[in-house]
Formats: sequence, structure tokens, C-alpha cells
Amino acid sequence: MTTSLLDAARDVRERAYVPYSKFKVGAAIRGASGTVYSGCNVENVAYPEGTCAEAGAIAAMVAAGETQLIEVAVIADSPTPVPPCGGCRQKLAEFASAEVPVLLATTDGAQMHTTVGDLLPGRFDAGHMART
Repeated sequence: MTTSLLDAARDVRERAYVPYSKFKVGAAIRGASGTVYSGCNVENVAYPEGTCAEAGAIAAMVAAGETQLIEVAVIADSPTPVPPCGGCRQKLAEFASAEVPVLLATTDGAQMHTTVGDLLPGRFDAGHMART
């Protein structure tokens, strides 16, 4: 995992729109082309309508024309590294193989290294719809 990916997540985290929770999260992903895409969480007064940082980074990647990611970094100001929510785990799995490395970090420097497959074992994928 290159430092630049974590730096991109750290940088975009500062631009998170979190007037309600004040909990800023930044995410960066590297597409197969090597390009880094980043996203931050964006809250809404109607809480379920907010967007996670990981989803924002994925949307930026897809908008740029890529559909495969090869590396992920997520950072938040928390006591321990914050894993992606369940929905974001499925979103990451849509565009990544199980072996894709994921770095979860805190602003204090704590880190946890894992993979997309470890975050979402038994993931739902297109193979489950083979009979349709």
C-alpha cells in the first residue's frame, strides 16, 4: 500500500460534509489504471440520505470510466480503525477481487490491514444470478 493512497484519503477527509455527526471519513481507491479516486462522507439532515466516503470514491472512479479497483484506504478520527459499513463492503466487492488490499487507519496513526474478501466473506455476486 503506497502512502499516497492514505494521503489522498486523509486529504479528502478534511472536506467531509458532516454538520450533524462531526465524524469525518475519507476514502481513496486506486483503479486498475493506477489513478487514485477519493471520496468523503456527505451527511444530510434526513440521515439515511447521506453518502459514505467509500461510495463517493467508487462513484468518482466509475464516473471516470473505470470499473476495477485494486487498492483501498479509509481513514477516520476514531480510537481504532473504522471498517466500511455493510453496504460499502458490498459496493467495494462489486469492483474488487477478494484479494484487494484494504488499509483502515486512524488520524492518530493506528492501522489495520485487511482485504475486501476478509471484510465481506460469502459475498453476493453475479454468479448467484446465473439462472436468470
